[in-house]
Amino acid sequence: MVLSERQRIEILILLGCGDKIRSQAEMCTLFNAKYSENQITQGTVSKIFHKFEKHGTVHDLPRTGRARPLNEEKKLDIALELLENPQTSIVSLARNHDAPRTTIRRFFKQEKYHPYKVGYLVQELLEDDYDRRLQFCEEIMRRFDDNNIFQRDILFSDEATFYLNEVINRHNNYRFWSQENPHWTCESHTQHPQKVNVWAVMILNNLLAFGVEIDIDKVMEDDRH
Repeated sequence: MVLSERQRIEILILLGCGDKIRSQAEMCTLFNAKYSENQITQGTVSKIFHKFEKHGTVHDLPRTGRARPLNEEKKLDIALELLENPQTSIVSLARNHDAPRTTIRRFFKQEKYHPYKVGYLVQELLEDDYDRRLQFCEEIMRRFDDNNIFQRDILFSDEATFYLNEVINRHNNYRFWSQENPHWTCESHTQHPQKVNVWAVMILNNLLAFGVEIDIDKVMEDDRH
């Protein structure tokens, strides 16, 4: 005998509350008179009442023990989803395929899937950037020939851009599930709205300048909208 959720709720209602609580025997008599096809006992009433009192629900609780393994059809569906979207998470796969996360992890281990990260971000290069690189190297070599301590006069500068929205953080989000390392890279752009630039300048062993640049106008404009 399997009671529906509505019938279980009705049992709690018929039991009553406060100073109008019926006995379990009275409860069984009322319920069995209404549902002749689903006869219950006082033990059934007691189980439903204590489940609701302890867990706040009349739903069947998840069963403990080892989860059932994935069948071949589900394994194929998961593999196809990973092929279409290698960035999907274990949580999403478990939800989409109605399987525990531990089962998904076990499947990954059996099929030798690993969460590979993008090794590094590469700067987007334009068509004429390659010629500029070559010209720069040739010019530096010429200056070294003219002055062998030329490097002491070079100012080395660098900057890092921290975006405030809509840009992927490679440390957290660039993970791809694959059976082999795909060696992917990702192009990044130097200009983007709402950003903070941190920059520094060095010569020899001395830090000459350090600063933070914020696009305040852009931030304020976006806040107004």
